[in-house]
Amino acid sequence: MPLDPGTAALLELIDSSGYPPMHEGTPETARRAFRAMTCDLVTPDTAVAVGSVEELAVADLPARLYRPEGAGPFPTLLFLHGGGFVIGDLDTHDQTCRRICRGAEVVVLAIDYRLAPESPYPAAVDDALAAAGWAADHLAELGGDARFGVGGDSASGNLSAIVAQTMRDVVTGQVLIYPATHMGGDHASRVDNADGYFLDLTTMLWFLTHYAGPASDVDDPRLSPFTGPVRGTAPALVVTAEFDPLRDEGEAYAALLGEAGVPVETVRYDGLVHGFIDMGPMSVAAADAVDDTVSRIRTLLHG
Repeated sequence: MPLDPGTAALLELIDSSGYPPMHEGTPETARRAFRAMTCDLVTPDTAVAVGSVEELAVADLPARLYRPEGAGPFPTLLFLHGGGFVIGDLDTHDQTCRRICRGAEVVVLAIDYRLAPESPYPAAVDDALAAAGWAADHLAELGGDARFGVGGDSASGNLSAIVAQTMRDVVTGQVLIYPATHMGGDHASRVDNADGYFLDLTTMLWFLTHYAGPASDVDDPRLSPFTGPVRGTAPALVVTAEFDPLRDEGEAYAALLGEAGVPVETVRYDGLVHGFIDMGPMSVAAADAVDDTVSRIRTLLHG
C-alpha cells in the first residue's frame, strides 16, 4: 500500500524544516526536537481527559499515574516511553498514556527511566524491572486488581518484552508497539525502510551506540529480547507499521511468541511509519490506528 497521504505531508514538512537529522546532533538537541513534535503541540483544550492524573515517585524514579473515570478496580498498565533509550520523557508520551487510560479503561503508570548516554545500558532495563516490581506490589493502591500489563513503543517495546520475560509470574499482558526486539538481526525491513520514513537506520545506530556502546553484545537477551526465553510469558499484542525499519523484527518476535505457545495478536498498520502514535493530528489513518490499538489493548488487559 502507498504511504498514507497525511503521513507523507508530515514527513515533507519535517524534511523542509531545515533542521539537521537527529543523528547529526547531540542527545540534548534531539530531546528538544522530540518535545517540539509531541508535548509542545498539546494545549489544555486538546489534552485527552481522564479521571485523574497524579505525579509520584516509583522505585526512586519520577512517575505519573493516570486513572480512568469510575470506581474500578481496573487493569493496570506499566507504560515505558519510547525514544531509542536516549530521548523521551513523561511529557512526550502524556497524550498516549491519556488515550490508553481513557479508551482502554486501565490505570496507566508511566515511568521516567534513566536515559543514555548519561545512564547507558543496563540502566533502563534495571529501572524498568524495579518499577515493574514496585507496581506489582502496589496494584490495589494504584486502583487496580491482579491484571497487570507492561507496554510501550519502540525502545520501550524492547524494555516491556524484557520485563515480561523476567517477571512472567506477575505480568498478565504485554503491549509491544513497533518494538525493537533484535538489535543485531538481519531483517529485510531494515533495508527496505532504511531511509525516508521518519526513523532511519542511521538514527537507529546512533541510538544503539549511545545506549549500549559499539562493543556491546547485541545478542544479550537484555538488549535483544528476541534471543531471550519467551515460553510462558504473558499474552501479547504486537503492533507494527508498514514503512518502519523495525517492522520485521517486531513481527518475527510475535511469531516466536506464537511458536512458543504464547497467545499473541499481531496487527500491522499499512501506509504508516514508525512513531505513528504521535501523528494523529496530521493523519486520519494514524489517528484511526491509535484508536484501534487502544481498543485492542482494552481487549488484552480486560480479558
